[in-house]
Parts: sequence; structure tokens; C-alpha cells
Amino acid sequence: MSGSLWLRPPGGAPQTLLAVPRPRTEDPAADPMDELAERLDVFIAAAVHPDEIAAVLESDGMNDEYIRLTYGRHDSFSLAEELYARVPRAFPEPADTPDPWKVSLTACLLRGVIFALPGLAYLLGAPLLEGPQDRLGLPAGTLTLLAGALIGWVWDQTLSHRAYSWLGLGDRAAAGRTLLVGAPAGSLLGTAAALAVPGGPPFSYAFAAGQALYVGAATVLLVLGRERLLLAALGPMAAGALLALFVDLPVPVRVTLLAVSLLAACTLAVRELPLADGVRAALLRVRGWTARRPGKGPVRWRMLRGVEEDFAPRGPRLGDSVPYGVFGLGTGLLVLYAALGEVLAGGPAEAVAAPSAVALTLSMGPAEWLLHRFRSGSLSGLRGARSPRAFRRRMLVTLSRCLAVYLVVLLALGVAGTLLWPDAPGLTGVRVATLLLLGAVMWTGLLLQSFGAVRPAAVVCASAAVAQSLALLTGLGQPRVVQLVVAGTAAALLAALVCLLLGRATAHR
Repeated sequence: MSGSLWLRPPGGAPQTLLAVPRPRTEDPAADPMDELAERLDVFIAAAVHPDEIAAVLESDGMNDEYIRLTYGRHDSFSLAEELYARVPRAFPEPADTPDPWKVSLTACLLRGVIFALPGLAYLLGAPLLEGPQDRLGLPAGTLTLLAGALIGWVWDQTLSHRAYSWLGLGDRAAAGRTLLVGAPAGSLLGTAAALAVPGGPPFSYAFAAGQALYVGAATVLLVLGRERLLLAALGPMAAGALLALFVDLPVPVRVTLLAVSLLAACTLAVRELPLADGVRAALLRVRGWTARRPGKGPVRWRMLRGVEEDFAPRGPRLGDSVPYGVFGLGTGLLVLYAALGEVLAGGPAEAVAAPSAVALTLSMGPAEWLLHRFRSGSLSGLRGARSPRAFRRRMLVTLSRCLAVYLVVLLALGVAGTLLWPDAPGLTGVRVATLLLLGAVMWTGLLLQSFGAVRPAAVVCASAAVAQSLALLTGLGQPRVVQLVVAGTAAALLAALVCLLLGRATAHR
């Protein structure tokens, strides 16, 4: 309390404030309260609470005795309350500051393309997956590939969060070590999940193993900000897939193009990983396990031990990354059911709505950019709002605009995909509503995740996936209606959570 009230931020520009003039005594007949309110008008008008005015009065050297003799008030707080009520509020406009949430739209669109581009590998490898339909009526090898992809998606979400947490702490080396251990482990899990599904064509297991390796390599490159390198690695495969639409490529050429892109992605990922540091850290850890730690000794030794000898775990906790994996599992199953729900329920193979899944994947690029626009808009509302209600109103307007733009982009992608995809089912009203509701679920879930409220978002998405799975297993209801009801319920719950959790100004600081 004894320090200066006008602090200067480290490295920032000095905050120039008007000097508080000393009391004047030229006109003894003037009302001292009017004179005080006039000379402190700028401070009083900008105050949001009388205590701010009381602090200014005390910093000006006015003690309670002086205030009682001069102004007839009991103390500085009562005088501040009267001044606060006498002078109307007139907040100064905040200074122009750079927007910390401004990102490049091109970079976000690039990430969206990278998310969807690996799907062309299935087009290139389709002739190698020929065979009789499986027991659910799906094309040969579909369940094998889906099992590996789903496990890889869940592991990728969990691993990415942990690596990003280390990057947020400024420890890039620890993030590299996390990816060095986690990416190969995820590839092994994805391959094991695919091998656990019987009845697939022989090549489907090799394809699933390559898919798992690619997911691990892509996770490394995306987390470390090497999107352009990953795009270059996918170039041969993407070019071959587009060429295969017009020319019947021989099987050896198809396999070569797939192998080249996979090898390029894995090589680039390995180059980014700290292999030498990882091996050195592993050896030190093994040596530490075999050595006797001081912390296991007598109590007096543990009390005298210094901070540098603390063996407690540091960094982000593993449990904090698990909800991100649960969120990835829930959204992954919802997208899967959007594409294959009718077929899994016994419908014809022609009912596969692949364009919906592609549209949702491609829309992740614009979704990421719009998430940043929402953060930017909420920050602007935080600076300009005069009351909690005004801020909540601004937040809702920004939220509605961003969500509406995302749904328009998603609908355009869905329509374009349906028109371009051979023999794709038509976009009926129910399909369009389900697609848009799923898009709202994913975008609002990602929004809550970006504010750290991943647990409620994960619970809602996982519950929706469980409900749709139970309806599919029990044959309850028509698949399209079930998808619509589940997606609508999840979207309503997430929207309520967004309004409840993000309507407070403290959530945006």
C-alpha cells in the first residue's frame, strides 16, 4: 500500500497521467466539493468503484482530519462515494494494442487441406483392397482401416496436447522427447488395433500399418509447426491419386507412390526429433532408477534437501491430456457414424455418406481460423464493454457470427463434395440438418477446449457417441433420425455450456 499507485509495466511505455493539482484557496466562498470534483473530474469519471477515488485522495495527501475540516465528510471513503455519485461515468477509450489472436487464414486453410489430403491414399490403394464385402456390408478392409484410424486419432489428440503443453512452458526439448516416445507408441497401438480385426484382405493390414506410421509422423510435424514439410511429403501420393482418376495406374506404381510419401513423412519427422537427447535422457533415467535416491533416506535428510535435489515430477500431468483423447474418440465416432451409420445399421452400401466426413475434415481449417476470430472479438468486447451484461451481449453476437460463418462453409463443402463424389447419396433435408448439427458440435467443442473446458466437452461428445452406438447395437430407431436427435441434443448441451462458461468476462482474461 505504500508503493506508487502508477506502476510502469516492465519493458512497456510509461503511462502518462494528469498530475493531481493541489487545493486552491483563491475563492473562500466557493463550494470545496464542487472545486474538488472539477479538478479531479478525469479520475472520477474513469473510476469503476469509489475505492479508486479514495486511493487518489489518499495519494494526494488528504487524511481523515483534513477531509473532516475541509469537506465535512467523515473519511476518504465517504468523500469518494459522494464524488463517485456526483460525476457521471466517462471511460477513456483504450489505447490501440496489437491483436494477440490474429492468425493467417492461409495457414489455417493449409492445415485443413493437410488433414483431408491423406484421404486420397485410400483412392490410390483401392484396387489393392478389393474383395468380398465384410459381415456389415462394408467394402473389404474397411473395418480394419477404421479400427487403426480411430485408435490413432485418439492417441494423436492425447499426445498432441501433452507436447503442446511442454511447448507452452517453453521447453521444446521436452516436447521433442514426448513426441519421440509417443509417436512410435501410437503407431504400434494403431497397427495392433488393425491386426485385431479379422477377415480383411492381406493388403489391408499392410495399409493399416502404413496409416499408423503416417499418423505418428504427421503428429510430430504438425505439433512442431512443419506443415509445409508434411504437405511436400504428401505431394507424390496426392498427384498419383489425382492421376488415377483419369488413368488406370499399374499396381506397382500405386504402391511406390504410397511408399514414397510415407517414407518422406517418416524421414522428415525423425529429422525433427531429438534422437541423441532422447537416448541420453533414457540412459540417465535408467541409471537413476538403479541408484539410491536421497529422498528415500532419513526424514532429516529429506528436510535438509535443497530445491535442486527435488525428485518430484515436473511439467504437465499425464491426466490433463486424457480428456483430449476422450474428446477425439467421441468426435471421431460421431463423424464415423455420419458417414457409415446407415450401412452399419443394415442399409445398402450405396448409403455411405463419404462427402459428409470429407467436408467435416476439410472444415477444420476454417474452424481453427474462426476460433481465433472469436477470441479476438471477445477480447475487443472485453475492452469496450461497460458492464457484464454488455460484454455478454457482445460475446453472443461474436459467437453467433463465427458459428454461422463456419456452418455456411461446412454446407458449401458438403454440397460440393456430394456433387463431385461418384454415386454419392443426395443431400436431403435430414442429412443437411445432421451435417450442420455435427459441425456445431465439433466447433463448440473445440471452442470450449481452447478455453480449457475440455472435460465437459469431452463428456458431452463421448456420451453422444455412446448413445448412438447403443442405438446402433440394439436397432433402436431409424439411423437417420437417431443421428439427428443425438447431434441436436449434443449441440444444444454444448451451446448451453458455451453461454454459461464463456459469458463471464473472467473466462477471457
